[in-house]
Amino acid sequence: MNPILYELLWFFFVYSFAGWVIGTIAAAVREKKFVDVGFLYGPLCPAYGLGGVVYAIFLSELKGHLFFLFLGGVILAFLMTAFTGVVLERIFHRKWWDYSRKRFQFSGYVNLPYLLFWGAAAVVSILFVNPFLRRVLRMIPGTAGEVILLVLVILTVLDLAGTLTGILKVRSHVKKQSLIYGVSENLQKTADLMGQGLTRLVLRRMERAYPSLNAGELLKARKEQERKKKEAEEASGVFAPGCSFYKLASLFFLGAFLGDITETIFVFATTGRLVSRSSVLYGPFSIVWGFGFVLLTAMLYQYRNRSDGFIFAFGTVMGGAYEYICSVFTEIVFGTVFWDYSDIPFNLGGRINLLFCFFWGIASVVWMKLLYPRISSWIEKIPRKIGNPAVWILIVLMTADIAVTALALNRYTVRQTGDGIHTAADGFLDEHYPDERIEKCFPGLVIVEKPEKPEAPKTGA
Repeated sequence: MNPILYELLWFFFVYSFAGWVIGTIAAAVREKKFVDVGFLYGPLCPAYGLGGVVYAIFLSELKGHLFFLFLGGVILAFLMTAFTGVVLERIFHRKWWDYSRKRFQFSGYVNLPYLLFWGAAAVVSILFVNPFLRRVLRMIPGTAGEVILLVLVILTVLDLAGTLTGILKVRSHVKKQSLIYGVSENLQKTADLMGQGLTRLVLRRMERAYPSLNAGELLKARKEQERKKKEAEEASGVFAPGCSFYKLASLFFLGAFLGDITETIFVFATTGRLVSRSSVLYGPFSIVWGFGFVLLTAMLYQYRNRSDGFIFAFGTVMGGAYEYICSVFTEIVFGTVFWDYSDIPFNLGGRINLLFCFFWGIASVVWMKLLYPRISSWIEKIPRKIGNPAVWILIVLMTADIAVTALALNRYTVRQTGDGIHTAADGFLDEHYPDERIEKCFPGLVIVEKPEKPEAPKTGA
């Protein structure tokens, strides 16, 4: 097994179990009785495990910068918690947790004390817990460790499959507005599939751990959401109203295009060189800018009437964090870096710098206060019959563009270093996407020298 994957899988299970223990103890103290807060049937909280893995991947190189390590933990916790809360609310049409009544909260999904705790947890995890876990892992014979991991993975997958199957059955009947009478019948069918009535317990488990998810409330929330959605659509009669999926998708493509053009002009004005700033092989599109527009719009939409200072500060911090995450991600996935700010003052590992973080903040203010209201109104004027299919056509084309670009970059890395994934399309990629074309499309591309791999676990006799 790959040593890095081996280590991250162990981190996932250790942090998942530790999170389950801490969460259950906290709930018991609060409720004065035992409450199993786990999402799964086993003693695991995958959210904590995922958090531990994300911290290990994105924050390890910040261990020499205590403040940024703490700040990184806060920001990653904010993003993961808010994203998880939104996804769960979309599925169940009900918040699983709500901090709306607390001070310093964001949409009820996160609050400041929670984030400060996770910032401190990131420091403890990176500086103390992870090094200790690595020492322990080196003591476990390799074969035994891999067998244990395999068993844990299989059990967790089965547990997750059973839980999700039950939940999706519940959601299906909420849509049909027959939840109360239909869930038992369909969960029984699911139980026959998964065995021994496993999924019949899903609702009771969820209701005990999250009382706001009872069947009556789910049905009521679903009806209320459908009523509001219908009223909004009838009242507006426009394409992509509010901060809807079609609005955000449209903004992604617009932001990707404008971001590429903006960077091209900026580089030309400061260096006198006209070079490509695109993230993909076909078309002037910067994926980083596209997703940046979407994230900033989605997070700042409800705060669009707040002060310029608030939006600037929010955009500066979140924009810098987003750019840092993108830099680490592309380096891990492609083995390359698309930008390097090492020569610019006040940089962090060459991934971000203070000047560009301020640029994100300024862009956020200009976007939310000046550009977004006008562009949003223009988008809403597009007829639905044209807008809806146009968005999906663009999504398909962009997905294909990203896929081809990823394959070509992987092949470029293989040609340069010998490391990478060999595919059946290697000959085609060598012919149509040679080094010259890749380097012309991505002039700032740098192959990253891989550090020495961590010591592989010892194989047992």
